[in-house]
Amino acid sequence: MADASEQLKLFHTVPPGLPDYSIRESARAKHVSIKIHLDGVIEVVVPRGFDRGQLPELLEKRREWLWQTKQNLERQTADLAPHHFETKPETIELRSRQRTWQILYQHSSAARLELTQPAPQTLLLRGDTDNTAACTDLLRQWLTRKARAEFAPWLRELSFDSHLPFGRVSIRGQKTRWASCSTQKNISLNYKLLFLPSDLVHYVFVHELCHTVHMNHSKAFWQLVGEKLPHYQTYRDRMRDSWQYVPRWVEK
Repeated sequence: MADASEQLKLFHTVPPGLPDYSIRESARAKHVSIKIHLDGVIEVVVPRGFDRGQLPELLEKRREWLWQTKQNLERQTADLAPHHFETKPETIELRSRQRTWQILYQHSSAARLELTQPAPQTLLLRGDTDNTAACTDLLRQWLTRKARAEFAPWLRELSFDSHLPFGRVSIRGQKTRWASCSTQKNISLNYKLLFLPSDLVHYVFVHELCHTVHMNHSKAFWQLVGEKLPHYQTYRDRMRDSWQYVPRWVEK
């Protein structure tokens, strides 16, 4: 269970002109930060012991940005299905492999929460299923394993076909990157790519493989991308909104 200071959430009286927001006190925070979630909820993270009386003045300086960002998100997410915002999913749609997995929950008094696969494309969580954080944590671990099983051979095959060798592949859950390539030609892939359409994943793979030759985004780099993937600009443009494919519970 996370530290109590990480769990504490207090609703604060909002001064005129500011959108509603919640405050979360964090023992790890060193300064005030603002998070606007996909559902429009504004969360202000403050260090432990921070004087909350300072927040209205701090937020007032960012009032215009807060409203604009919140309204932009509302427009961008207007067409998202309701299940996108589920905190405990009933299905997991892996667009990259054109598969949908059913998620079943079986509550019991068992001390340990377990995840099993009782049938094809079905996952069963058994134990304290009221603990949403523990459930989603197990599902994220499953996604990491699934991504490794699916992406490693896919990337190796593409590497062979494109004559762009790489070192090792690792799977992570980065907050701001879909993938990265090191100077040692090791490629790190975000398991959240599982939620993207396969053609976008293919583009990301080509992009990173080209970084094994050019560790920058120079003209030569994009020329190489174009050689390996004609019309790559279409995929590059689509990647700007690709975060919409990732359910909110995955980001927690």
